[in-house]
Amino acid sequence: MASKTLSVKGIVYASLMGALTAAGAFIIIPLPPVPITAQTFFLNIAAILLGGPLAALSQMIYILLGVIGMPVFSGGKAGLGVLFGPTGGYLIGFVIAAFVTGTIIRMKKSAGIFWTIFAMFIGMTVIYGCGVLQLAVVAKLGFKKALAVGVLPFIPGDAIKILLAAIIGKQIRLRIRV
Repeated sequence: MASKTLSVKGIVYASLMGALTAAGAFIIIPLPPVPITAQTFFLNIAAILLGGPLAALSQMIYILLGVIGMPVFSGGKAGLGVLFGPTGGYLIGFVIAAFVTGTIIRMKKSAGIFWTIFAMFIGMTVIYGCGVLQLAVVAKLGFKKALAVGVLPFIPGDAIKILLAAIIGKQIRLRIRV
């Protein structure tokens, strides 16, 4: 019997969440100073539903879709070059953050909303850390400038997505067990 982590059902759900993350690039709320997309919302839903390893797999699937040429990265971009460009660190951070967030959530048998929000906050910090590091190096920006352009404008939208994912994800998890 396959382990629970790599069950067929788990892989199907990971694939679905990867596809939803890809679709999230096209769900855009045009607010200033930056538009809000649904990618990290679906990443967090994956972490809640799937736990660390499968949530990370879902984000690897998302990245693979973009690398093979599907325009699923922010702004309709695709290709391996995106991973090595200024925003590639955020994408790499998606995989790590999904694993970390899902693992932290599963540390508690019945993770409440505050624990779930805490886990997602840590995950978002991972995404920001990976993203700012690569943005600073590739775009030759100082750390403060990279932080100002690569994190600060996104905090309000990400806070809203974390709150919504915590509320919605908990309800979905009551109905779906992977």
